[in-house]
Amino acid sequence: MAGPETYEVVVIGGGPGGYTAAIRAAQLGLRAALVEKEEKLGGICLNWGCIPTKALLKQAELYRLFQRAGEFGFTVGQVGFDWKKVIQRSRQVSERLSKGVDYLMKKNKVEVVRGRGCLAPGPKVEVRDTKGTVVNTLTARHVIVATGSRPQTLPGVQLDGNQIITSREAMVLDQLPKSLAIIGAGAIGVEFAYFFNAFGTQVTLLEALPQILPREDEEVAGILTKSLAKQGVQIATGVQVSSVKAGAKGMEVLYRGKEGEVVLKAEKVLMAVGVVGNIEDLGLEALGVKTVKGAVAVNERLETSAKGISAIGDVVGAPQLAHVAAAEAVAAVEFIAGHQRAPIDRSSIPFCTYCQPQVASMGLSEAQAKKAGHQVKVGRFPFSASGKALASGESEGLVKLVFDAKFGELLGASIIGAEATELIAELGLAKHLEATYEELIHTIHAHPTLSEGVMEAAGEAFGLALNL
Repeated sequence: MAGPETYEVVVIGGGPGGYTAAIRAAQLGLRAALVEKEEKLGGICLNWGCIPTKALLKQAELYRLFQRAGEFGFTVGQVGFDWKKVIQRSRQVSERLSKGVDYLMKKNKVEVVRGRGCLAPGPKVEVRDTKGTVVNTLTARHVIVATGSRPQTLPGVQLDGNQIITSREAMVLDQLPKSLAIIGAGAIGVEFAYFFNAFGTQVTLLEALPQILPREDEEVAGILTKSLAKQGVQIATGVQVSSVKAGAKGMEVLYRGKEGEVVLKAEKVLMAVGVVGNIEDLGLEALGVKTVKGAVAVNERLETSAKGISAIGDVVGAPQLAHVAAAEAVAAVEFIAGHQRAPIDRSSIPFCTYCQPQVASMGLSEAQAKKAGHQVKVGRFPFSASGKALASGESEGLVKLVFDAKFGELLGASIIGAEATELIAELGLAKHLEATYEELIHTIHAHPTLSEGVMEAAGEAFGLALNL
């Protein structure tokens, strides 16, 4: 066993939250170490989530665009694909970025310690090998827990990684399944529904709540439902899955919906019912770190109930998003370093779904704003009225903005359409700066761009739209 090492910050977990925290600590002159049990840095997001899935989704988008070549005046013949190369490219993208994180660790002089981190009094971090043997002990003034999350499943449904799979297995399947049942229509479920359907899989998307993308604006979710259905995805909402089992030919999903009990047959079943934080076997209880409903409890400074221990990312609960983890990482380290800064502005967090059409939102939806007691004005601008969208052949969707009627302050935004996930950043900044509709209208937007839809939607809310 190696001798004890002393650090000012030790981070457990090398995902977007963990490695960002280590880098920020090093930037502030704090001696930092990062403990990671996996061979590759970057966590689920970089290796098995955000990044490789976006590569796959781009390939699905491109395949669909080739199929539409005739709309743009091109003759390309029959378009085919090599499934193994489709998968291979996404892995190459992930591999390249993982090596980039390794480089960042060396550049910032962060010591990477391989093994499974576990909290111990001190605070200290015991580093264990695959057999559970303590091989190193790191002493720290502060420890940041950033151990991420893993996919959940339904009660009584056992994941086998072959026929009942998670997103991790879905993105590296050796063969394209002929049929796929996806349980859960949040961002992960919807993205994989779009991806597999684009390549010819018969996809059925099941959701317990009344709409797909349950946290999104009802109007936007309705537009996406119609779009996916037009593309060929079968969608059933308001259903309760009672069993998933192997049948004579593949899998059988038994669920009850508006039309009674249904037996859905599919080659494979993808579970996309959310994630749960990795809080087990970390030594939290022994040090008095409180947890609530499977998440580590933290205050606005990301501090836990135990002195010297902070927690960030998926382990602290929803919203479990990579960009939230990274933002919390910076905040936690800056609080540790004694910086005077504001807590995370959770009212401006962007939520993005990368199917086509894309969906992005931040702040309050129309229904949420009304429920919160606001008198609202709502502005919409359809991309069918956008010159850039029409020229690009991407006229589906709209920009929808919600304002406080009395003061004109932006309360929230929802976008469905091409590049929605890029367009949402302007609105996040606007809300963070407490912008009004007038400031959005008076910001000169380049023409022709999709972003003009933001300006036009702001004008439409108050009867000032110029191109509607």
